[in-house]
Amino acid sequence: MKKTLIANGYFITLEEGKSSIQGYMAIEGDLITYIGEELPAPKESYDEVIDGTNKLYMPGLVNTHGHAAMSLLRGYGDDLALQIWLEEKMWPMEAKFTAQDVKWGTKLSILEMMKGGTTTFVDMYDHMHEVALAVEESGMRGVLARGVIGLCPPDVQTAKLQEATEFAKRWHGGANGRITTMMSPHAPYTCPPDYIERIVQVAHDLNLPVHTHMSETAREVQGNVDQYGLRPVAHLEKTGVFSRPTLVAHGVHLTDEEISVLKQYDVRISHNPGSNLKLASGVARVPELLRAGVKVSLGTDGAASNNNLDMFEEMRLAALIHKGVSGDPLAVPAREALLMGTRMGAESVWLDQVGLLKPGMKADFIALDIDQPHFLPKTDFISHVVYSACAKDVVDVCVDGSWIVRKGECLTMDEEQIKREFTQSFNRLIG
Repeated sequence: MKKTLIANGYFITLEEGKSSIQGYMAIEGDLITYIGEELPAPKESYDEVIDGTNKLYMPGLVNTHGHAAMSLLRGYGDDLALQIWLEEKMWPMEAKFTAQDVKWGTKLSILEMMKGGTTTFVDMYDHMHEVALAVEESGMRGVLARGVIGLCPPDVQTAKLQEATEFAKRWHGGANGRITTMMSPHAPYTCPPDYIERIVQVAHDLNLPVHTHMSETAREVQGNVDQYGLRPVAHLEKTGVFSRPTLVAHGVHLTDEEISVLKQYDVRISHNPGSNLKLASGVARVPELLRAGVKVSLGTDGAASNNNLDMFEEMRLAALIHKGVSGDPLAVPAREALLMGTRMGAESVWLDQVGLLKPGMKADFIALDIDQPHFLPKTDFISHVVYSACAKDVVDVCVDGSWIVRKGECLTMDEEQIKREFTQSFNRLIG
């Protein structure tokens, strides 16, 4: 089993009191075995010794909501409200997507994410076998689900559910454990209640979590009340969704009572500040959710509504917008925002060994080049990561103890081929 030592680097440990250190980190196989200020063993005892001078090592970022193939729609239909954006721009174009389009759209997003320091991502979409194959090739971690829209005849609903079920069974634990799966009714407004109940039953049968969109816009909430007599939280509770471990995307429009219900069921929230701002969906009540003990993570959503997949930007937005909205500079401190992008993200998708630099944890980490003006002075690296850094500062990325990016270059995928094939797919879609 290969033993690697990183020497003379700065390391963000996220421990209370001493959140970063300068020193050493040792890796054996796919696990971190040591992190500290003292050399753990003679350098000769390691297979590889890496000089970490001028590098800041931190846990890999965890993007807990997205639709990777929607990179094909980046810049298409901007500056529109959610329902108009979906119904008039996204869905008509997505109806043209083939499995090959999803393949190359996903690979481009994976390339963007991994080069930007994201080591784990959640994806809910169609043609998910192609997504899983892309994750397997890339070396990243993926939490994947075949997103199911139920606005279709009963036989089509059944076929979609069967496809989602087979995908979940086929890929759970795939790619040497780097892939896990979920069941995903797209949203309460796109899936009839009885269909959601059928999806939840499969989640029970397969012992899998559920992932869905919820309470993204005020219009969506009111539509749920008009159609079913319930707000989305009560609606999902009634259909049994919360009887499974649940991750919901957005959760922008919540009452105090609903926050209490989410805490009761240990529902996790993927906060997507960039997408929510761009679509004018509103600002989620993140400080209140955190105070209530609800796990809140961060997601970019798809590149069509963001328009990048830069998790550093999401951490910064999460730290800033809640200060501005609440008038409280402590609403979401930098450390909390970083936890939301790392450890809380991993916990939100039930990955217990991911999200911290600590002995016994998976060797999923990234290195930032801090020999740059915006990282000086070396006062508080957590502050610098959240308020100063960006995806382009990432130089090295390691997942499961294997390097997938070194010196800014992707080691597992052909970047030029991906860009070329992606462009061909896009040209066909708009042709």
